[in-house]
Amino acid sequence: MKALALPARWRRFSVRRTLLTLVLPVMLGAVGIELALTWGTALQAANSAYDRSLLGAIKAIDSNVSTETGGLSVEMPYRLLEFFELTASGQVYFRVSTEDGLVEIGNAGLPLPDQPLRTGVPRFIDAEYFGAPVRVGAWARELDAERPGRRMIIQVAESTNSRNAFSRALLMQAMWRDLLTVSVVAGTLALVIGWALRPLDRLRRDVEARAEDDLSPVDETQVPADAAPLVRAINHHLARQRELIDGRRRFVDDASHQLRTPLATLATMVGYARREQDPERLAEVLAALKGQIDDTVRRTNQMLALARADTAAVAMTPLMLDRLADRCARESWPLAREQGIDLGFECAREDIVVLGHESQLREALLNVLHNALRYTPRGGQVTLSVEVEPGNEGEEGNEGNEGEVEARPMAVLRVVDDGPGIPADERPRAGERFFRGSNVDLPGSGLGLAIVRAIARRHLGDMHIAAARIDANGLERGTAVTLRLPLQAASENPAALKAG
Repeated sequence: MKALALPARWRRFSVRRTLLTLVLPVMLGAVGIELALTWGTALQAANSAYDRSLLGAIKAIDSNVSTETGGLSVEMPYRLLEFFELTASGQVYFRVSTEDGLVEIGNAGLPLPDQPLRTGVPRFIDAEYFGAPVRVGAWARELDAERPGRRMIIQVAESTNSRNAFSRALLMQAMWRDLLTVSVVAGTLALVIGWALRPLDRLRRDVEARAEDDLSPVDETQVPADAAPLVRAINHHLARQRELIDGRRRFVDDASHQLRTPLATLATMVGYARREQDPERLAEVLAALKGQIDDTVRRTNQMLALARADTAAVAMTPLMLDRLADRCARESWPLAREQGIDLGFECAREDIVVLGHESQLREALLNVLHNALRYTPRGGQVTLSVEVEPGNEGEEGNEGNEGEVEARPMAVLRVVDDGPGIPADERPRAGERFFRGSNVDLPGSGLGLAIVRAIARRHLGDMHIAAARIDANGLERGTAVTLRLPLQAASENPAALKAG
């Protein structure tokens, strides 16, 4: 479900202003609805109260109607009508007539209800009389109880000024009450929001007061629970910044450590070459100098590759891992022939697609192949294989890996050699910077497997190191380096993917 996005201009508002901007219209709308309902209720209450007065006047007139002479006569209760005019705050009208209209006393033409009157049941309507709004009460009864069939109608009307004033007074009271309530609620809301945001303001001051190099985690227990995820995200970002800075610091330290000795050796050899007069000895010195320079260049390139694998941003694209592995195997064949080693390539199936960075994966695989070819004795075998595993089986061995890889189909690159292997107690350290096994005597920097592990982690995979096989005497022989990478779903058009 997509979250509701606020307009861009609202994102610059404070939380207090945003909440008040959103809440106040809702409250005012509710007040408007409440006032409309109050107005209806006030009118109903006013009509109910004043209609009872109209009915009282109608019954007072009815009690003074006489039909004894055979006609219709009314002795008007003037005091009652005067009092009724005072309470009505306006003109009062009355009409007494027969239903057929032949006899009529009082104000002629008072409007009657649209529906016929029921005997003994009062009816009240709003109407106009000579252009003025009035409230009319009408009452019908039998003219002579002994001779039913003839009815008389009594009507009393009053101006609506008094009842309208009463309704407006009730409405104004409700309006002022509601406005006071809205003001109190808005003020309270603003104060409560300010109080609730005090921990964030304190957090801001604490962060501003920190030293430039202070990347320690922010205490999330001092902020409201709603802000804790934000603080955790900030701490996660600070942790990544610490790792980045530590990586750069380690790179500088490693570079100074790894390059100081070779550069000092080069300076000594150059000085010796300048003093040497014998051409044969000079040629030997230059050859040694060339070898030292090559070794220094390789170490420098490896350190730069490790720095890129640790920190550089990479764009991941779908690529064919089987084709990339085939290409790396072909690139390594000249070194294998030079070393007298049988280099083989096996692929369980075609179109093994992973999401990765081609140059980094190529560098990782070439490093593994270079190590295998370099430490495998002449006449030995090195095999590069590519296959697919249904999920992570959690093999034991090198635990340079952090956490568990998700149990999902994995693409597997495995390089197996006949070399001296890595002692079992030293395998957990394989992949650390500048670590080299105790059973090897060839020169090296100890960065190759560190580069491989860093690249595997950047691709959400892992590196695992184990013995290649167990001989008849139960001894471990050779080394098997395994890279696992998350397998991607094959594209509908595999030819469009990078072949590597």
